[in-house]
Amino acid sequence: MSSSSKTDKKAAVDAAAWMFNVVTSVVIILVNKALMATYGFSFATTLTGMHFATTTLLTLALRWMKYIQPSHLPVSELLKFVLFANFSIVGMNVSLMWNSVGFYQVRFSKICNVCNLSTVLTWDLQNFPSTTFQIAKLTMIPVSCFLEVVLDNMRYSRDTKLSIGVVLLGVGVCTVTDVSVNTKGFLAAVVAVWSTALQQYYVHYLQRRYSLNSFNLLGHTAPAQAGSLLLVGPFLDYWLTTKRVDAYPYSLTPVLFIVLSCTIAIGTNLSQFICIGRFTAVSFQVLGHMKTILVLILGFVFFGKDDLNFHVIVGMIIAVAGMIWYGNASSKPGGKERRSSPANSSTKFQKLETADADEKV
Repeated sequence: MSSSSKTDKKAAVDAAAWMFNVVTSVVIILVNKALMATYGFSFATTLTGMHFATTTLLTLALRWMKYIQPSHLPVSELLKFVLFANFSIVGMNVSLMWNSVGFYQVRFSKICNVCNLSTVLTWDLQNFPSTTFQIAKLTMIPVSCFLEVVLDNMRYSRDTKLSIGVVLLGVGVCTVTDVSVNTKGFLAAVVAVWSTALQQYYVHYLQRRYSLNSFNLLGHTAPAQAGSLLLVGPFLDYWLTTKRVDAYPYSLTPVLFIVLSCTIAIGTNLSQFICIGRFTAVSFQVLGHMKTILVLILGFVFFGKDDLNFHVIVGMIIAVAGMIWYGNASSKPGGKERRSSPANSSTKFQKLETADADEKV
């Protein structure tokens, strides 16, 4: 196969993976909004545990059918990953409880993008109208950049840095309004942001380091996350909502929505691992803001246009322009690359192996 054909194939797979993540992330927002706002199932951490339990069942079935080959991930690495991921979930929930609405500006649902894992935040949706967007999420990109520079010896060109700044400016303009943060809420947000950035970095690192494709990595991490979240979730949810998950009046319709949410979460979790493995955590965060824009647009279309004003439209335009600029700047030679060192040669080779494995899945 010629180099141009390989490039075209890679671009097509990248686009498909990204669209898969965007579609599943946006659809699960709509499903979870109905589940929480209409049927009052506000047990976010427990629901996230159900998401990972469903994902675990899929990976076990695929392993049984020999679609997933045996792989190795040290227990120490697995524990670090689960620690980062769970601190991210708990930190986001606790920060929301301790901060004002402005710090977690909402427009149509309470979805917290924990490394974009469709984690629904636990709060009364009637008090917070429309889609979630946190100022804390804006800081995720600078933190992810810092981790790549320090841990991966990454270097960004001037255009790449400026394009990231434009994305942050645009998303901030169209989503952030009032801001009021207390000390406890700020500390919880700091924990959430750093743990989320570390978890997303670790997804990319583990795939490179141990030559794991997305299904293999999910097969290792999903059972551990499911078990820990289902164990801690009911207690955390009760603390945040004063409601018990076992006392919820289960009926056919909300159960169907729970099943649908868990099913879609499989695609969201898998596509996140695929995208971070192919794009790195920073690119995933930058492109991830496109989902914020799409959710805003869908909120305006389906839930009214009261918030669709001039500064929101301008913010969307700036953000999209920044994303396009970032895509062009980071793909150019020197736009985003690791500083040359002997260790990086093996790192790049492992990354290519992971990408090839994902294409075969």
